[in-house]
Amino acid sequence: MNPWNTWKQGFDAWENATAALVETWMKSPLVLGPGGAALAMAMRAKAKRDQGLAQFWAGMGLPTRRDQERMLHAIHQLNSKVIDLEDKLADAEARAAKNAAHG
Repeated sequence: MNPWNTWKQGFDAWENATAALVETWMKSPLVLGPGGAALAMAMRAKAKRDQGLAQFWAGMGLPTRRDQERMLHAIHQLNSKVIDLEDKLADAEARAAKNAAHG
């Protein structure tokens, strides 16, 4: 008999029993209530930290993350408009060349 298969069967049996127990335990209100409260508290703390850092950088005269994101968005919009204008110009040049060749 292969020792690996014996060990694997034992491990699979243990894993299945443990998974069922942990799944039941994780659905328990005794775990979900405090877990949710801890997560909410951590998210509030992160929001306060982010706000404090933004105020710090703004106080230093440097752009905040939000400022940088707005600027990047504006740059992308301008880049799209430049590409559109280049396409229109190329089309107009092609039409002009076609008209000049036929005219």
